[in-house]
Amino acid sequence: MKMYDVTGAIYEGMTVYKNKTEKQPRIKPQTNGYVTESRIELDVHTGTHVDAPLHMVVDGETMESIPMEKLVGGCKVLDLTAVADRITRQDLERFEIEKGDFLLFKTKNSYSDEFSFSFIYLAQDGAEYLAELGVRGVGTDALGIERNQEGHPTHKILFSAGMIVIEGLRLKEVAEARYFMVAAPLKLIGTDAAPARVLLFEGLL
Repeated sequence: MKMYDVTGAIYEGMTVYKNKTEKQPRIKPQTNGYVTESRIELDVHTGTHVDAPLHMVVDGETMESIPMEKLVGGCKVLDLTAVADRITRQDLERFEIEKGDFLLFKTKNSYSDEFSFSFIYLAQDGAEYLAELGVRGVGTDALGIERNQEGHPTHKILFSAGMIVIEGLRLKEVAEARYFMVAAPLKLIGTDAAPARVLLFEGLL
């Protein structure tokens, strides 16, 4: 059995969305000389994280509404590294996608550690297609599932269909295949997202 840790590391100076200074984590070690206890200031969308509907839906559900059963189980990594700008319905139609699938998008984003303002994202028609199929959830190797779409239709379509959204995956070393996924967000209450550790296992399905 082989395990892939597809989680981005959290540290001061890491890559954050749009390189915004206010999104940088702050780690403050405090010590009395022999005991160290660090404090962390952290955006809930830092690094690899799970979005809750509240992120884009007024009065939407928060993190505790997402059942862990939906975050543990089979998933499919789709190789979309040939996509130049956005993942469309046409890009997705060539894959065998079934109701209940959890899909992870491996794109060119996985091959750079720098933030790109032209990152590959899921287009509105791609989100509509996945909603029609009844997909369980989607994960992307960008820090956002969509890019500069007025009104954030991709997020809203996915949330309306009951899909889970994971952002910030690191899939460079992972081949297109089926895996067993364990995605474990921090057990936060009342928030619009939570950082998560995401592991993929070969040979468990």
